[in-house]
Amino acid sequence: MQCQVIQGDCAAYLAQTDAVFDLTFLDPPFNQGKEYAHCEDNLPSEAYWAWLGDICRKIFERTRQGGAIYFMQREKNAEFTLRCLRESGWTLQNLIVWKKKTSAVPSAQRYGKSYQIIAFATKGHKPRVFHRLRIDPPLPENYKQRRKQGMYVTDVWDDIRELTSGYFAGDEAIRTAHGKRFHKQQSPLELLVRIILTSSKPDDLVFDPFAGTGTTLVAATQLKRRAIGVEIDPENVRCIESRLASLRPADSVERFYAKYAFTKDLEYIWARDKAAETLFYNAQF
Repeated sequence: MQCQVIQGDCAAYLAQTDAVFDLTFLDPPFNQGKEYAHCEDNLPSEAYWAWLGDICRKIFERTRQGGAIYFMQREKNAEFTLRCLRESGWTLQNLIVWKKKTSAVPSAQRYGKSYQIIAFATKGHKPRVFHRLRIDPPLPENYKQRRKQGMYVTDVWDDIRELTSGYFAGDEAIRTAHGKRFHKQQSPLELLVRIILTSSKPDDLVFDPFAGTGTTLVAATQLKRRAIGVEIDPENVRCIESRLASLRPADSVERFYAKYAFTKDLEYIWARDKAAETLFYNAQF
């Protein structure tokens, strides 16, 4: 099994699977009252977090020791997100701030919102895999000389553009035959590339319980990871299957390779050379 797409409810799947996950990307509906064909997005707060707590516990039980979860949520739900992970057994490593480039939600009574949180946690205190990625962002105004070896990725991600509903969604955003966005909450490919490169190695099993349009699976398969995605909406499942069957140029991960060029052992992490990769990981792990 390289990649498996399952139509159904993720809680039901987790209750019966014998799969062992190495990395999970958890990006659930945010309970904002949006109209989903197969999901209630307007639950009482206690019911919503009890539901997510149950899913986090089930994923924890099916995760290898040291395996990771990345739980994405609204910034206003940071307290509940951290509690949900802690009470289901996970150990917090970082609270990542994903700063948006083009969209900020204004407010008349508080500061405008321009970021989401991603809680990175592990099963146990030490990550089984953590690759320290290096990037080479533009030089800040108060710097005079370019970094010779780039810089390590920190817990503030301000270099990955979200797929907004407007112009900046670009070619990556999946659209209907009439040009409308197929899924307004589609995650950018680069976000999943970073998560997968950091917290997994080739042939690891990556899990996405709310697969949406399949971005996690698209990134994982190209990076030679095994992947399982669960999605309740049959229209989304058909979209994922079509996307995986015929990758678009906008879905190629290769356009991000140069960005991480200063990362140690990048070819092995990226799985470009299978023979060398096998030798490397046998020695390291």
